[in-house]
Amino acid sequence: CTKSCFSFPCSISILCLVVLLISVPLSCFFISLQGYLIHVACVCAGHNASRDVVTLVKSILFHRRNPLHFHFITDAVAHQILSSLFQSWMVPSVQVSFYDAEELKSNVAWIPNKHYSGIYGLMKLTLTKALPSNLTKVIVLDTDITFATDIAELWAIFRKFTDKQAIGLVENQSDWYLGNLWKNHKPWPALGRGFNTGVILLLLERLRRIGWEQMWRLTAERELMSMLSTSLADQDIFNAFIKQNPVLVHQLPCFWNVQLSDHTRSEQCYTEVSDLKVIHWNSPKKLRVKNKHVEFFRNLYLTFLEYDGNLLRRELFGCPSQPSADSLRNALEELDEDDQCYDFRRERIALHRLHLYFLQYQYIPAEDDTDVTLVAQLSIDRLQMLEAICNHWEGPISLALYMSDAEAQQFLRYAQASDVLKHRKNIGYHIVYKEGQFYPVNLLRNIALRQANTPYVFLTDVDFLPMYGLYSYLRKSIVQLDLAHTKNALVVPAFETLRYRLSFPKSKAELLSMLDMGTLYTFRYHVWTKGHAPTNYAKWRTATTAYKVEWEADFEPYVVVRRDCPEYDQRFVGFGWNKVSHIMELDAQEYDFVVLPNAFMIHMPHAPSFDISKFRSSSSYRHCLTTLKEEFHQDLSRKYGAAALKYLTAERNI
Repeated sequence: CTKSCFSFPCSISILCLVVLLISVPLSCFFISLQGYLIHVACVCAGHNASRDVVTLVKSILFHRRNPLHFHFITDAVAHQILSSLFQSWMVPSVQVSFYDAEELKSNVAWIPNKHYSGIYGLMKLTLTKALPSNLTKVIVLDTDITFATDIAELWAIFRKFTDKQAIGLVENQSDWYLGNLWKNHKPWPALGRGFNTGVILLLLERLRRIGWEQMWRLTAERELMSMLSTSLADQDIFNAFIKQNPVLVHQLPCFWNVQLSDHTRSEQCYTEVSDLKVIHWNSPKKLRVKNKHVEFFRNLYLTFLEYDGNLLRRELFGCPSQPSADSLRNALEELDEDDQCYDFRRERIALHRLHLYFLQYQYIPAEDDTDVTLVAQLSIDRLQMLEAICNHWEGPISLALYMSDAEAQQFLRYAQASDVLKHRKNIGYHIVYKEGQFYPVNLLRNIALRQANTPYVFLTDVDFLPMYGLYSYLRKSIVQLDLAHTKNALVVPAFETLRYRLSFPKSKAELLSMLDMGTLYTFRYHVWTKGHAPTNYAKWRTATTAYKVEWEADFEPYVVVRRDCPEYDQRFVGFGWNKVSHIMELDAQEYDFVVLPNAFMIHMPHAPSFDISKFRSSSSYRHCLTTLKEEFHQDLSRKYGAAALKYLTAERNI
């Protein structure tokens, strides 16, 4: 319709436009009229860069008024992290595409590079080949960029290119390419001060037409004969190419790439900090760089670093929503707002942003297929338990952490400052960002469970300390009890102490002595005996071999199972029945509960959670939990038939 409007006489065209403006949302109309789907490309590899790019994306989303399409050149790690993040973020009018860096490495692997970015620092040279052939132009950004304005302003500069220009760049603001930084300093050739490639406007169509790929290769081959390697990765090759072909470059105003490395002329790019458009933290020192206004820049960066990403889910004015958003809206509309348990039901369909592997993670599979991952979840108030757990458990750990954006940064600082945590690479930290009023305990458990990379998992809670040597003991028990070929759930008996300082028992004999002295107790014996009574602690005291126990109502032991076990039921949030329902489903699937005779774990004291306080004080909360239990029983009966009737009978007999 927009095309046909302009084929009519003027008066009819105006009428057609009026009709369009009435029938089509205003902002979307102008977007379609002007072609303002903005394409942004980034190279992102590894855990750290995946964190950095989120801050960049937040700063873009905060200011934007246009649909965006992000193109990420990623390694396997960044692809896993960013694909799950954007899928769970569900930002309206944002598309995301991924391109495998592994397939592009051969194009640049022959270039020696001294820059800390490694081979990924050369990937921007391959964009004409990597990106879709029908993509005509793109903004290319480093991950250490922060936007202070609408990216559409930068996109609009494409219209200022002459018919020869194909690359838009800001002049380099250091003296690097002038060759006077130190004696015998010999940089790659550049036009004047050279250009910085942290922000690039690329007319891909024009570059393909002139044979960009062959041209930059010839330039690199020629210069490497004397330079031997690049010092600033792709930037050196871009500059050498531009010196030979200056007509292709369009120089951008320097406020589009204010480079905050030491000894730069960045302060000449603006008279007031309000003039800034883009900040580039291109020094290895990052936030510690020297600059007259660095405090302002740092605060701007930290604002986006800790900004609540949920607030960026706002839809562009008048633009059609995405199908995923429509399905979520439909699910909400199906709920009865007059239902007393509406908040609980709404929580079940809440969509939580997910950042997998928030810190560096490395797992080397065991050769004997007996490896087991400790699986748990926590919030910011349980961080102090992590170091102690690491001292007790040397095996892999998968943790789901329920945090706000600001709390996630607090956790990052804590982990990086901890001598214990910073040296452990076999812990997967998965941030689940806060959304809603309840603690989504079973969602968190499921996320941690899904990210376990071992054949077996130890399903526990973060406020328990496993006995010393439990990791190796469990691996031996997995073999002895043939967990690979049986449906066994190995029960680790749980104890507790009311003392914040405890001399942790080094053996079962020592634990039994402390139990007799009243230093330790069987877990929750004084408030919830039936939760662990089926473990049969009396038998465990003298047991030397594993023994089987039967399921009983409200049984909720901590178990070791195969990773392909059923997931937790996510209708249970906050306090109550979240583990009980899982153990019930294990029993329904005919798992046998086998108690380990020489294993134990101890619950450490802590302040009551907010959710247990709500359970104790709110009759409505308790009513809704009862309702959810009844619905769970019904679902279990439908799923497992007559075999599930015993659970309903057992519940009624309590």
